[in-house]
Amino acid sequence: MSTILSTQTRNMLARSAFKQCSSKYTLQLVANRLYSNASEKTLKETFAEIIPAKAEEIKAFKKQYGKTVIDEVRLEQAYGGMRGIKGIVWEGSVLDPEEGIRFRGRTIPDIQKQLPKAPGGDEPLPEALFWLLLTGEVPTESQVKALSADLASRSKLPDHVTNLLDNFPKELHPMAQFSAAVTSLETESKFAKAYAEGVTKTEYWKYTFEDSLDLLGKLPVIASKIYRNVFKNGKINQIDANADYGKNFANLLGYENNEFVELMRLYLTIHSDHEGGNVSAHTTHLVGSALSSPFLSFSAGLNGLAGPLHGRANQEVLEWLFKLREEVKGDYSKETIEKYLWDTLNSGRVVPGYGHAVLRKTDPRYIAQREFALKHFPDYELFKLVSTIYQVAPKVLTEHGKTKNPWPNVDSHSGVLLQYYGMTEASFYTVLFGVARAFGVLPQLIIDRAVGAPIERPKSFSTEKYKELIQNITSKN
Repeated sequence: MSTILSTQTRNMLARSAFKQCSSKYTLQLVANRLYSNASEKTLKETFAEIIPAKAEEIKAFKKQYGKTVIDEVRLEQAYGGMRGIKGIVWEGSVLDPEEGIRFRGRTIPDIQKQLPKAPGGDEPLPEALFWLLLTGEVPTESQVKALSADLASRSKLPDHVTNLLDNFPKELHPMAQFSAAVTSLETESKFAKAYAEGVTKTEYWKYTFEDSLDLLGKLPVIASKIYRNVFKNGKINQIDANADYGKNFANLLGYENNEFVELMRLYLTIHSDHEGGNVSAHTTHLVGSALSSPFLSFSAGLNGLAGPLHGRANQEVLEWLFKLREEVKGDYSKETIEKYLWDTLNSGRVVPGYGHAVLRKTDPRYIAQREFALKHFPDYELFKLVSTIYQVAPKVLTEHGKTKNPWPNVDSHSGVLLQYYGMTEASFYTVLFGVARAFGVLPQLIIDRAVGAPIERPKSFSTEKYKELIQNITSKN
């Protein structure tokens, strides 16, 4: 249909359809028909086509190599948070200590070049990344346009969720509100309803897919309502049926600046996925392995993301930057910054935003944000401060000798970008991170259900049992 309609006619029909349709399922059908090329497959059709072969590949791989030892576990790893133990299957991305993140084999510069963009835009569309993470394929512009419209058609919140958000006390942290609202969407779970009716295992992924897209469609509205309720006047703008995800999210928040829209597209894309071992990804995966719905699984992941050692780190970085700025009184010379960093380390504190559990180089996500700042606001005071720290900190941390990775991570830069465009409410930043993280963890939930991944259940020992184990091992050597 879209191949014979002009853009003006298509947009007019879309606006009319979104106003008139009473059924959300009809809305989704209208979106797919209006914006997709009739000769191209939808995301669901594409995934349905590729998953049988993928499931067979995994089955054969496990059968042939299932007994192969792929890692050894040291006692220090068991006591050190299972750091570095290979034990999770995560299809969407792999994090290399030296190279950084790859999304289905593609680096961040790769996806910035290869993924479809909005007309006149420079940054990749996060819904295009979702397609890539789920299928391994780069979608066409028309496929992404259809997916954007589909997600927009799923954005309406149930009344009880809206009422819940409107009645939260403002002093309740935005992430707590975010997690609670996502949990309350369980009433809408197609997977939970289908499971209760006895749907076969081979159909699990279809309902997980629908829940995941429903959740993605609603997240910008939930996040924006929290932002407007806590920090602004309580009203949010309307979803634009013709807009992409990043633009709709920015406008819902109350930001219509084209540069901020571009920032949202970049932010959502680069914060989406960082392999499966981080707290938010692993928790979503773990809870999902119990066949909890995507709403419950993602809510659990959000609770992990809210922690200061994970998603809330960007807020702490910004607070530290403000304190540094106040104490150096505008002197951003390398000598002054170096002294401040040494004073920080010698007092037993850490330099926020530096170091990473896996990476051993500058985080490519940091570089992407730095390049965005160099392009749009190279003379911004906070950016200059962050740039000077970048020049000084690695040398100081290396000489200090207690940091395995002296390079900056994603959190050391993201808050500065948001501050420049007027989003100064740092306690909300983790909510933005949460919306982005959905694009990475939900594809894996769908894949898990499609290939029949089992419940996750590692073995745990007490310290006494570990002592017994070590004694048995050492006595044999």
